[in-house]
Amino acid sequence: MKAAAAIALTAGEPAGIGPEITAKAWNALRAEAGACFFFIGDADYLAARATAAGIAIPAARIAAPREASGVFGGALPVLHRPLKHHPAPGRLDHSNAAAVIAAIDEAAELAMADEAAAIVTNPIQKESLYAAGFAHQGHTDYLAHLARARGHQATDVMMLVAGDLRTVPVTVHIALAEVPGALTREAIVAQAEIVARDLKRYFGIAAPRLACTGLNPHAGEGGAMGREEQEIIAPALRELEARGLVVAGPLPADTAFHEEARARYDAILCMYHDQALIPVKTLDFHGGVNVTLGLPFIRTSPDHGTALAIAGSGTANPQSLIAAIRLAAQMARHGGR
Repeated sequence: MKAAAAIALTAGEPAGIGPEITAKAWNALRAEAGACFFFIGDADYLAARATAAGIAIPAARIAAPREASGVFGGALPVLHRPLKHHPAPGRLDHSNAAAVIAAIDEAAELAMADEAAAIVTNPIQKESLYAAGFAHQGHTDYLAHLARARGHQATDVMMLVAGDLRTVPVTVHIALAEVPGALTREAIVAQAEIVARDLKRYFGIAAPRLACTGLNPHAGEGGAMGREEQEIIAPALRELEARGLVVAGPLPADTAFHEEARARYDAILCMYHDQALIPVKTLDFHGGVNVTLGLPFIRTSPDHGTALAIAGSGTANPQSLIAAIRLAAQMARHGGR
């Protein structure tokens, strides 16, 4: 990636808080070196939503991403992609689903062509996209699909970031009852290798230290409360050590996230969704960032949804989006492809 290129910010669900937090993020970052971004979406709707929320900003239509840096200090650069309909805040209009998907497609194309330093994605409303035939769980697997369709190797790995904590859920959006059956040695090894590689590549950590939680209370307590630690997790860690990685675990999840414990690792693999997300959201509810590793480009996003209930009120907190943009810029500076 070219660190000097601007970051592509997708529109996300237009009826959600995306327009408001985008405007607030530009206000917060417009004078910050290295945080230049451009918005892919409807310039008129963005300006109208921002004004209605009391956060009016100048928007400058650009013809290409390379123009963003020249206007960013004085206006929010926008690749204008008009919506079919301008929805009322908080009210979904499924006719806009194609435009939401198209913005993601364009951002990925620009990133893979090195015309964008990174992608930051505003939240999407999946039910609206599903109504339009969208066949993916969400951004993460869809971006991996786009990369593979263009001949890149891509295995998407979700990492959550809050301050000095980086967590990776090995299993993600499945029922808790399904986790033991979905948890495999191969999945742990594959995700750990991607995490270690991308911590070097994008975070400048020369020798990443990984940790891994157990699945059961007290990490199974020697098999008394489950055998996944002995039969799946520990063998995976031994394999990773044999491959030269620094790993620790399986650690009891109830003692793995306090300050002293966090100082002993650079990222921690967790066995299921909430095990990874609860500590991140407890540490920094408004500033957590979702990062997708394993792609041929950088992708971050705010760690929250579309918040339709407060869309249009002007009260949406932009800190997670601001943190996502800053982190994307930091990752791009560390090297990219």
